[in-house]
Amino acid sequence: MEVQLREIRKHFGPVKANDGITLSVPAGSIQGILGENGAGKSTLMKILSGFQPADSGDIVLDGTLVQMRSPADAIRHGVGMLHQDPLDFPPMSVVDNLLIGAPGGVIPRRREAAAAIAGEARSLGLSIDLRAEVGSLTVGERQQLELLRLLWLGARVLILDEPTTGISAEQRAVLFSTLRRLAGQGKTVIFVSHKLEEVQDLCTRVAVLRQGRLVGAALPPFEVEGLVNMMFARQVSPGERMVCTPGEPMLRLSSLGVERGRIRLSGLDLDVRESETIGLAGMEGSGQSLLLRACAGLVPTVQGRIRLNNADLTGKPYRQFKKRGVAYVPASRLEEGLIPGLTLTEHFLLADRQGGVFIDREKGRRLAQSRIEEFNIRGTPANRVESLSGGNQQRALLALVKEKAKLLLLEHPTRGLDIESVIYLWGKLKERCLGGGAILFTSSDLDELLRYSDRILVFFSGRVSALLDAATTTVDELGQLIGGRGV
Repeated sequence: MEVQLREIRKHFGPVKANDGITLSVPAGSIQGILGENGAGKSTLMKILSGFQPADSGDIVLDGTLVQMRSPADAIRHGVGMLHQDPLDFPPMSVVDNLLIGAPGGVIPRRREAAAAIAGEARSLGLSIDLRAEVGSLTVGERQQLELLRLLWLGARVLILDEPTTGISAEQRAVLFSTLRRLAGQGKTVIFVSHKLEEVQDLCTRVAVLRQGRLVGAALPPFEVEGLVNMMFARQVSPGERMVCTPGEPMLRLSSLGVERGRIRLSGLDLDVRESETIGLAGMEGSGQSLLLRACAGLVPTVQGRIRLNNADLTGKPYRQFKKRGVAYVPASRLEEGLIPGLTLTEHFLLADRQGGVFIDREKGRRLAQSRIEEFNIRGTPANRVESLSGGNQQRALLALVKEKAKLLLLEHPTRGLDIESVIYLWGKLKERCLGGGAILFTSSDLDELLRYSDRILVFFSGRVSALLDAATTTVDELGQLIGGRGV
């Protein structure tokens, strides 16, 4: 299906999210959409998929002018969108998730739906347990489920918004193979990303947005330097690797054992020292997030001890860890980290814990404004968090971490951020290390792990490698360990 967007405009108050964008996407192509955080990528895709109305402009599909008043309208016209954060119901089964919103009578046809989805999965070389609860699936599996649901509903245009955030390299390879197969079948794929190497690997054409406008387009072979210049209107350099001198042990894990669902870690010994950054690598669901939650007091241990600055916190709740300077930042922004419906001001007021009976909203507004400027959040104190782009939600989440927090436990801290934002935020995180803080973080980006970690632990099916020196480890060596060789 050919997609044409003509003079699309969308304003949010004084902010021009989309400012007269015109773009044509041929059928059977994989169209990359690049741009910095807040460039208008997600807004444009939400307009195309019926989640938001445009202020003006036209959408034309295969030469026919259409109106997208809702996602249901869009799917009837053959357009479906896979969002950054999965739009599913974790407590329900895979089949029941598929049936929600599907056309049909009062009585759901589970058997018929299961057979159709299983056939669709086989044709694409995907494997998913249709009887499982969605909450037990990895991010990559939930992504496959949403993709299959859109195809089952008849989508011929598939929009993927930052789809590789939070999934492993192996899951990314499966996703890319699936998308190439779908494009080969004549379906149109629109791939929104800030990762240049992924666009180079996957896309057959690229459009670049900046500050709400279409500023350029390119065909393979893509020139990375030229794309970066279009995205930021300047060169972006990561600078020198920042190395901090480690101090005394801050966090000490002794013979730690923890389990949840199918994942179990046992006999883990680890010292995290002051001024040190330790990266946790591995395929999604291998135990990295479980370890972070145990170190925050969010998951109980089954054996061993957790000591923080010589205080035994084994079995203590999160609030005790937090009192002693531990901050945990989850990967699920709108499910666990932020509160949809509340403004940025309200979030900073909640995080700042004021004394007294009355809430000082003006103080909260000033605090929000200062954090917005410090973390370069594209928004205002009055913006609700769900109205921000995914990258700006991530910046807001990191801005909520208290200054006095000494041990930062971060799940995918740069999820959905563009290159410039990644460099800026890691600079701020490393400032905490220079001040004696420590960081334990997960990432699916091997380059990020190697560049910003001092040491790295690799997880594979509950097993944990010996600590690696990040400065002397290569991407290939790290990839081999993540695949289970030598762990």
